[in-house]
Amino acid sequence: MQNSWRLLGVSAVLFVTTLAGAQDRATPFRAGDSGISVPVVTKDVKAKYTREALEARLQGTMAMDAVVLEDGTVGDVTITRPLDENKYGMDRECVKALKQWQFKPGTKDDKAVAVIVNITMTFALK
Repeated sequence: MQNSWRLLGVSAVLFVTTLAGAQDRATPFRAGDSGISVPVVTKDVKAKYTREALEARLQGTMAMDAVVLEDGTVGDVTITRPLDENKYGMDRECVKALKQWQFKPGTKDDKAVAVIVNITMTFALK
């Protein structure tokens, strides 16, 4: 089957999230906490449309919380707004892509620390 749909755009956005209150050292900080610098994306990987998502002409935005570790890699990822509830495999593809991102890590008192950031990925077909 030849596919005539063209991918209009896949974009990802890093949002700073905030959390008030004390921070336990075992728990990652949140971007925006007092004295915490925000991690900066140095390499992003775009999620790829699955064949099923293309056939369904799936479009939309999903959101994830990701822990940026002290070495700038991505640790745990939690889907906060799914795109397809894994019906077409796009949620899985987004997490897979995000796990390949690299960051300049966030810091506290000039020391790299784990920081939770919110990432959104938007998909559109033309």
